[in-house]
Amino acid sequence: MTDTQTITHTIQNGLTQRQIYKLVDRLLSGNFQEELELLKTLVTDIVERTEINITGGRIWQLHPYEESYTLKFQYGEIDTIPEDYTIAIEEQPIFNKLASQRTVTNYETDTVLLEKGIKAYSATGVGELLKRAGGKFYNYALAFNAPEINQEFYETLNIIGSAASAALRDLAHQAQEVRFKKDLDKASEIQHGLLPDHQLKFQDYDVFGVSLPDSVVGGDYFDYLHPLENEDDRVGVVISDAASKGLPAAIQALFVSGAIRMGISYGTKISSMIARLNTLIYDTFPHERFVSLFYCELMASESGLVLYANAGHCSPLFYSAATKTIRELPPTGGLLGIIPHDKFRVENINMECDDILLLYTDGINEAQDDEQNFFGTDRLEKLLKEYAHEDAHTIAYKILGEVQKFNVGATYTDDKTIVVIKRCKPKS
Repeated sequence: MTDTQTITHTIQNGLTQRQIYKLVDRLLSGNFQEELELLKTLVTDIVERTEINITGGRIWQLHPYEESYTLKFQYGEIDTIPEDYTIAIEEQPIFNKLASQRTVTNYETDTVLLEKGIKAYSATGVGELLKRAGGKFYNYALAFNAPEINQEFYETLNIIGSAASAALRDLAHQAQEVRFKKDLDKASEIQHGLLPDHQLKFQDYDVFGVSLPDSVVGGDYFDYLHPLENEDDRVGVVISDAASKGLPAAIQALFVSGAIRMGISYGTKISSMIARLNTLIYDTFPHERFVSLFYCELMASESGLVLYANAGHCSPLFYSAATKTIRELPPTGGLLGIIPHDKFRVENINMECDDILLLYTDGINEAQDDEQNFFGTDRLEKLLKEYAHEDAHTIAYKILGEVQKFNVGATYTDDKTIVVIKRCKPKS
């Protein structure tokens, strides 16, 4: 279905999974009336974006009554296939695989496509899974060209398919939003009830968190957790971002909240807990958007030991009071819900007196002004250094206030969450 010269495993694309998703999400943020209009715009924009390194694409739609797919759109550097060309599902194995794998790459078998010089294909399932006599099939399949089809390209297509499926569902649900208003209000009450008190005092640590949803409910979530009941020598701090909007995001956030609380209550190792959470999200939300998460445990130790795992989340900023420098804590694993059975490393830092760990969601560093400039991590680091002498409460609100002022007048907004962890001087 899509032409390429080779299938390799060479890394080509410098963008992270989260950056690709946010880019596609912004491409889909316009006002659309029809599903095909949305998908045609998406394919066109993706091909035009040189940073994604995709050169051409096609849209195939499942026939409403027959077990076949019909070509609806093609764009970019690709050999033209006749309009409304139809392929029977039984003649094209890729369509049978999409329901279980979502994204497939393989060698072409269709005679007409082989005549066009198309020897390899890549496709991702998009939209609802519809029942036919032969099984379940995605309503749409998006096929793309790239200089090479490799593992990174495979992951990129997964993200594009996930984002496009979510956008199609959003389009279908727009007419129902008014009826959901009361349910959203109730969900907001439940969500606010799950958030902890803003402030936590633990041993030498001063912790303060605040979350501002972009709408009635949001996908951001943070919590303070005691791994085992009546255990007072460590405490967990988690921050998470479900990339969906509105009610779907709130549902995922509630799911993450319950799952991680259960995992903590059993004293599960951090790496095992997050790996299990990843699989649960993948199985429970197979066609939904991703979740990013950062979890750390503060220890009651003189060394200030902090264990952490970062599942594709914004890299927290670690401020050293002794050197007045800042370094990032990059991901130790991928986004949750994208790749099943993924593995996650656990790393550690030592927090000295007056050191600060700043956790945040991408609604902070990716907040935009009215000219679509990002707030960015440079501004965030500058503010952290400026207010490093303050307590956790003050630091959180000072930074949040600056972000809110920067974000005034922007057309694109997102949930905003900050958690500040500061190790304080022991009380004499």
